[in-house]
Amino acid sequence: MISGVKAVVFDWAGTMVDFGSFAPMKSFVAAFDAFGVEVTLEEARGPMGLPKRVHIQTMIHQPRIATLWQQQHGAAPKDADIDAILARFEPINARVAADHADLIPGALDMLAALDQRGIKVGSTTGYTRLIMQSVLPVAAAQGYAPLNCVCSDDLLIGRPGPLGMYQSMVDLGVFPASAVVKVDDTAPGIAEGVAAGCPTVGIALSGNHVGLTVEALAAASAADLADYRASATKMLKDAGADFVIDTVADLPALLG
Repeated sequence: MISGVKAVVFDWAGTMVDFGSFAPMKSFVAAFDAFGVEVTLEEARGPMGLPKRVHIQTMIHQPRIATLWQQQHGAAPKDADIDAILARFEPINARVAADHADLIPGALDMLAALDQRGIKVGSTTGYTRLIMQSVLPVAAAQGYAPLNCVCSDDLLIGRPGPLGMYQSMVDLGVFPASAVVKVDDTAPGIAEGVAAGCPTVGIALSGNHVGLTVEALAAASAADLADYRASATKMLKDAGADFVIDTVADLPALLG
């Protein structure tokens, strides 16, 4: 149990919206494809949770992708190439993310429980401000409008650094860090909370690591479900998560 909670700061894709975190993956694949380089969904998922420019930088320097880039463009990838991919990625992701912004099942009931306890709700994201401009109104129309949203390009240094959480504490007017819970489905997002000295809660089954739709997860066998949960839990615990739950619907039971 986590006691004395004044605020909860949620991640977005895979945590509060977009069960399975599909929007970013499809957008990374499309952005690289525009430059003649084919990447897989698995390669796109690997750095998930990082600021999007850093995510692209990490992908493009993976040996297989770097080799393909060199073959296609006649030179090793440079910073200018990363910026060009990001410029292509953002508008694609803005459109796709809005189409994948359905709230995680049970999220509204969870938010109502937090509200009843007087707990404030904020958010941070690896998405840029341009992308979130498309996502925020879709979420609001479903009843989710956190008091703040710190985007990856709002900060000089993003995840896994603590500045997004520090900014959230300023925005929400809450302290100390021990009273602010960070909830996230990725290792960089959990690390963001750990770096800020906040209690952290990992999201196992709705997130990027498992990467399945609600329907696909429901159809999984008990053995497969246990394997998914165990694998995601290990990843999140290794990143520093204090607790791990299946989805945000399970959060109220953790808060004393």
